[in-house]
This record gives sequence, C-alpha cells and structure tokens, in this order.
Amino acid sequence: MIRNGEITMSEAKRILRKYWWILPLTLVSGGALGLGVTFFLPKKFTSQSRIQIHEQSVSQDLVKPILTEQTSQRLASMQEQILSRTQLQGIVEKFGLYPSERGKVHMEDLVLELRKAIEVTPPDTTLTAQQQNHQLPGFYINVTFDNPEVAQRICSEVTTKFLEQNAKYMNDTSVKAVEFLSQQAEEAKAKLDEQDQKLAEFKKKYMGSLPDQENGNMTLMTTMNSQLEANTQAISRAREERAMNESLLDAQLANWKVVRSGEAAPETLDQQLTMLQEQLSALQSKYTPEHPDVIKTKNQIEQLKKRMGEAPTPKPAGSTRAGEIEPPVIQQLRAKMKQDDLNIADLTKRGNQIQGQIGVLQGRLQLSPAVEQQYKELMRSYSSASDFYNDLLKRRDQAAVARDLSKEQEGEQFSMEDPPSLPMTPSFPKKIVFAGVGLGGGLAMGVALLYLLAAVDSSMHTERDVELCLKVPVLTLVPTIDPAAMARNSNNGKSRELDLASPRI
Repeated sequence: MIRNGEITMSEAKRILRKYWWILPLTLVSGGALGLGVTFFLPKKFTSQSRIQIHEQSVSQDLVKPILTEQTSQRLASMQEQILSRTQLQGIVEKFGLYPSERGKVHMEDLVLELRKAIEVTPPDTTLTAQQQNHQLPGFYINVTFDNPEVAQRICSEVTTKFLEQNAKYMNDTSVKAVEFLSQQAEEAKAKLDEQDQKLAEFKKKYMGSLPDQENGNMTLMTTMNSQLEANTQAISRAREERAMNESLLDAQLANWKVVRSGEAAPETLDQQLTMLQEQLSALQSKYTPEHPDVIKTKNQIEQLKKRMGEAPTPKPAGSTRAGEIEPPVIQQLRAKMKQDDLNIADLTKRGNQIQGQIGVLQGRLQLSPAVEQQYKELMRSYSSASDFYNDLLKRRDQAAVARDLSKEQEGEQFSMEDPPSLPMTPSFPKKIVFAGVGLGGGLAMGVALLYLLAAVDSSMHTERDVELCLKVPVLTLVPTIDPAAMARNSNNGKSRELDLASPRI
C-alpha cells in the first residue's frame, strides 16, 4: 500500500511484477494511435531550392563594390518585397491556389496563409570565412503546400523572383549611384567654376600684388631704384654737357663777332682752350679716360688748338661784311645744346616714369599682407572645391566600372545551385515523430495506471503496513508457505520443519 502519497521501491517492484503487462499494452496502443493519426491528418509537402551568393570575382582593391550593406540586410529587404501582399496575391491568382476558400475567405487571409507557407532560411553549415565577415554563402527557400507539384511551382516562382529582384536591385543601385554621382559632380563643377571665376577676378584686380609676385616686386623695386639713380646721373651729365656747350657757344659767338669786325681775338681762343682744359680735368677726376665725355672733350681741345694754329687773314676795313649765316661750329654747338635739352627732357620724363613705377611697386608691397590673406581664403575654397570635384569624379568612375562589372556578371550575384525539388514524401505529418509521441504517451499512461493501481491497493504486505493499519505493535508474523516446495517434500518422503522465524516477545 502507498503511505503519504509515496511509494517504496519494494512496493513498486511488487506492482510491476503483478501488472507488468500494462506497460507493453499502453506502449503498443500509444504507438499505434500516433501512427494511425498520421493517416487522417492532411498531408503537407515541402519543396526546397538553394540559392548561392557569389562574391565579386574582381578584387575589391581594384574595383570597389557599390553595395555597402550586408547581404543579410539586403536579403531581409528583398524578402519583404517578394513576400509582400501584391506579390503573393499575384502568385495566388496565377496558380489558382485555395480554390475552395477563395469565395469564403478574404484575399488578405489567403495571402497570409501563403506567406506562412514560404520560409527563407540560411544554410545550416559550419562557420565559414564569409560568415565570419557577416556575409551569407547562400540561403534556402522552403514552400510547404498540400500538393507536391503546386509546392514545386510556387517554390520555383519565389526562387525566380529572388534572382530577378537581386539582378534588378544590383542594376538599379549601380545606375542610381552613377547618376547621383554624375549629378553631384556637375554641381561640384559649377561650384568649382564659380570659385575659379572669383579667383581669376581677384588676380585681375590685384595683379602685381599677389603673394607669389612679392619677391618679383622686391626685385623690380631694386632694379627701378638702380635705374632711377642711373637716370639722375645721366641728367647731371647732360646738364654739365649743356653748360659746357653753352660756354663754348658764347665763346664762338664772341669770336665770330670779332671776326666779322675784322679783328683777331686770340685771347678769346685762349679762354676757350683754358675752359676746355678745366672741364677735361673735372671729367678725368670723375671718369676713366675711355668715358665718352672725356674723349669728346679731348677732341674739342685738339680742334681748338688746330684752329689757333691757323693764322687768320686780316680783312680791310672797307671790305664787305660776312654773310648772315652763322659758322658751322656755332650751328653745331646750337644743335648740341638743342640735343642736350631734348636729352634732359627725355631723361627727366623717364625719371618721372621710374618714380611713378616705384610708387606703384611701393603701393603693391604695402597692400601685399591684406591681399595675401584674401588670396589664401580664395585658394582654400578653390582647393576644397577642386578636391571635392576630383573625388566625385573618381567615385563616379568607380561606380561606372562596378556597374559594367555587374552587367558582365562579375559582381556579387545570386545563382540557383539546387532547383526546386518535387517532394515525394510529406513533410507533415511525419510518421516517426507521431509514433514516437504515441509511444511516449503510452509509456506515461502505463506508469500512471500502475501508480493508480498501487494507490487503490489497501492490502498489507509488510510488518510496517500492519503497524500503520492496526496502530499496535506486531508480536508475530505468519510465515509465507510455498505450496510447491511442500509438494516436493511430500513426494520425496521427507518432512520439513517450518521455520517460523517470528520474533518472540
């Protein structure tokens, strides 16, 4: 009997020895029942196809892929599109699915039922290099339906949609990327042209004051100062020469007047000679003997000495006067003085021009710091616009190459490795599973029956059972007599004392 809801091991063994046939009976009944249920449940067939994901065949170092999102994310997005209401409703209408329910159930419910029948799962493989990089090597498409041929056709349709959707997605993405980058490149080029125009106008406005022209301005400033100094010296020499020619002209005019009056004027020639010699001494103190002014003065002295050596022919007092035309020497001196005036005027004008240019250079040098700051800002903006434009051009070219690569089936693509299968055996219900469940249920039922039999059994079989039932101490026990043993002893003519083996008090 069971005490306090607990069963002892000996009691369990006794019940099992007595009712052992219950367990086999419940096991066989449960297994048969589970197996029999499979014949009455509606059959479901699963068609399966496998799509392989191929990576880009060309190295990514040479051609960068356009797609930056992970394949799992892209697959989830494609799955949402393919298993959308519009797509699935088209499949329902194309294959005429659920004919008995279409007039009774709303289309939304039929689409939901078809969506439950379609399952997209990654392959159950070991960890590969692609999975380590969060890239799927492929995926399975499973379609479960009550008709194997229809399941195969639906699986083929869904598989085709995945392949078409991936090809369309790759092409659209690459085309949109090229168009977007081309549009961005055009806008960047417009901004670059605008910056280029601003830079050209700035250079035109501040021509000569640009930072890269500062050294040239300094060099030109030094050259202009040297030219101004040389021009000043040339003006000084021209003025000295004019003064000398003016003195010679005065002397010649005085001499000519004397000649016209018939009187010799050797003292005038001596004065001219003395003056030329003094002028020669002054020139030699400043210049070398090869200087043109020194050579010219020496020639004038020689000519004057030659004239002094010639004896003038005295004219009678009543002779006719000389013509009004001045002698060639005086004309030459006047011409030289006029030329000296022109030279002095030209040199003075040139000096003024040089001073004006020096003033312009000084203004440029003073303006250089402010111009340099503005120029740096313009160059910084121009450089940024140029770099951005060049980067967009590079990206556009890469996107175009990736697009061409995708068209040539060299980029990342999907391929159907295993076509949709035609299931020959139903995927539901599985006889082995149902039979196992039936055996497990039968075993549980048998154990429950044995426990129930032990619970309702109130017979006493041990000393402890007697003490608990009568609540008095046990003085003796009736031994267990084996009739078979007694029969054997009788047949052999032997007697045997019964060993009562009972306690005595």
